Amino acid sequence: MKLDELLKVITITDRVNHLPSVSINAIQFNSKKIRPGDLFVAIKGFAADGHQYIQQAIDKGAVAVVGELPPTQLDVPYYQTPDSRKALAHLASQYYGHPYQNHVMIGITGTNGKTTTAYLLKHMIEKAGKTCSLIGTVHNIINNERIQSKNTTPDPLELQALLAESRDEVVIMEVSSHGIEQQRVEGILFDYALFTNLGHDHLDYHDSLEEYFNVKSRLFKQLKKNGAAVIASHNEWGRKLKHQIEATEHDVYTFGSDDRDDMKLVHVCTEYFPLIKLKQESLEYTFQIPLPGLHNVWNTIGALLTVSKMNLSLEKVIASLDMFPGVPGRFETYSHTSGATFIVDYAHTKDAIEYCYQTAKRENAERIVHILGFRGNRDVTKRSEIVSLCSSVCDQLILTFDDLNRVPEEKMISDLERLKENDAKDNAIVIPDRTKAIEYAWKEARAGDWVFVTGKGQETYKQKFQLPASNDKETIQFLQQERLALPY
Repeated sequence: MKLDELLKVITITDRVNHLPSVSINAIQFNSKKIRPGDLFVAIKGFAADGHQYIQQAIDKGAVAVVGELPPTQLDVPYYQTPDSRKALAHLASQYYGHPYQNHVMIGITGTNGKTTTAYLLKHMIEKAGKTCSLIGTVHNIINNERIQSKNTTPDPLELQALLAESRDEVVIMEVSSHGIEQQRVEGILFDYALFTNLGHDHLDYHDSLEEYFNVKSRLFKQLKKNGAAVIASHNEWGRKLKHQIEATEHDVYTFGSDDRDDMKLVHVCTEYFPLIKLKQESLEYTFQIPLPGLHNVWNTIGALLTVSKMNLSLEKVIASLDMFPGVPGRFETYSHTSGATFIVDYAHTKDAIEYCYQTAKRENAERIVHILGFRGNRDVTKRSEIVSLCSSVCDQLILTFDDLNRVPEEKMISDLERLKENDAKDNAIVIPDRTKAIEYAWKEARAGDWVFVTGKGQETYKQKFQLPASNDKETIQFLQQERLALPY
């Protein structure tokens, strides 16, 4: 693509050495990836400032540079723009031909439930006869091929490349607050934007819950002209967002338990797989939810309301729920020979953990045991509240690592010990090695126990632990096989 064609989608405040007919082979914001003929976009990052690597990018073959700092004398064209991150997203969209226009785009945001709602939506849409891509936390699934995810919302270059690669009719995206704040989804307009809920999370990144909400709500400013918002009205933040969007030209559809909701939960029998009655306009539907817990009732209804607004057959979609295979790392259940139940779940917020406990209590758990992991340098403000909650509910609480995340092991152990002393009852212990913490609970488990292993879900361990496993699922499977191998 010619440089002048590429640059016309961004604001340029100053330039030097303008060469509009230069051909651009690719766009990069990492100077190490530059190849001859590339455009380099200099971004001020959290660990490094890309402006410091402009000369390195030129030495490696960059033929033009976009950045925020005033231009200096360089051997290649330089274009100053007010916001490099925003510019990168729009440049990437332009380079790949604005691929969002080729799909029905669905964006999902919220503290909890994004991944489960995304997988439910994908299942429903495909069972209704359409092809569907998914971009999110667990995997990116494009043209029925699974690609390992690095972030919930990929960087703009990867994201636009995935959209361009997809030949599917529909694309579902999990959209994180980091992805919105860092403008990874700039240059994309959505047909449907879905809001699940909001709770205490990422306050190491956002200054307050209000700011966190304001960032999430920015997604709904990226609706297509005829786009619609689908909002959970059963929480206060959803109601606040609804009022905001009602002041715009876009349609707003809500799901909750109020007569004014477009899809109303009339009744729920909260067994392990809840049986619910649902009402939309004059029609009522009674069916079983394929996932445990009231939170998954709301996730399912949010997905159902979305597909109904896509004019897909609600009857066909509801009938397909019997075949839903579940979500990797979300309430995955494993049996223990004693009769205990082990659950691996991504839960890492207070609300998500409470959902887990509610399900265990409804299933008459004899004891609740919780292996609660924390990762270094991540939202330490919520740790005390979560430990206090878990200790007050659980019969046994085991504090462990998620990932060190560059925090020294000794410091992380000290933090866990402090949480145990200050915020937990006598039922808490610290076992830093995550696999050994799971092994301890496995060996102590007895009939009627519900043992939750939370914080990582399907994620791969970032450091080496003692047992030969790369994630929580493999740790439990190793313990299952080890038990089978014991002599009788």
